[in-house]
Amino acid sequence: MRAAGLPRESRIRRASDFAAMRDASGRLGGRCFSVRYRANELGYARLGLAISKRVSKRAVDRNRIKRLLRESFRRVRHDLPPVDLLLMAREQAVDLPGHELLAELDTLWKRIKPLKPNPAAVTIAG
Repeated sequence: MRAAGLPRESRIRRASDFAAMRDASGRLGGRCFSVRYRANELGYARLGLAISKRVSKRAVDRNRIKRLLRESFRRVRHDLPPVDLLLMAREQAVDLPGHELLAELDTLWKRIKPLKPNPAAVTIAG
């Protein structure tokens, strides 16, 4: 039986991919999260996380937020357009219970679904 986790190919792992997200991408935001997105040519959505110590000095708080983000993305990734997503948490995320964070994430996913990919933002990997 296959694990229900987030597959490796669905994660942004390379530093160059993170740098490209910071340089040229669209933005969405909510009360607890900021999202940068950029179209990709892979045919599926990928997730990158940036949860800094500015959010919380405690690793347990940052890891809790990351677990919630990954689980929420895992559930909706097949419904999202082929984009790279970089999620960044804000300080307010630490104080909210999990169900409120998941509700905000659901709202952000719904805002991403109708986005039309911008072909000019896609870089061809060579």
